[in-house]
Amino acid sequence: MNDLKLGEVESRFADIIWENEPVGSGELVKLCEKELNWKKPTTYTVLRKLCEKGIFANENGTVVSRISRGEFFAIQSEKFVDETFNGSLPAFFAAFTKRKTLTKKEIDELRRMIDKYE
Repeated sequence: MNDLKLGEVESRFADIIWENEPVGSGELVKLCEKELNWKKPTTYTVLRKLCEKGIFANENGTVVSRISRGEFFAIQSEKFVDETFNGSLPAFFAAFTKRKTLTKKEIDELRRMIDKYE
């Protein structure tokens, strides 16, 4: 599960699976034909690649996720902070709030999160 980056088309494909899982591989082919205009071989090729990355599994013709959409984006966020801010969440937060003003509700929510982890 080292390479969890997805291109735009792979992301759309992953969303189809996450929105429909568990989904039979035959049904997935139909969904991809409708949503992405893909043929069966394309669907199976991309599915195999994402299974090799550890994101999905094709178990006896049923496609399921090994990690949820939320887990996937949490991993992506963590990698971003690690690579861009040397793993410093305060540095990320400082950069984020330079351009975006937080609402009172957002600030209160962040305080609750911090209090929970203290």
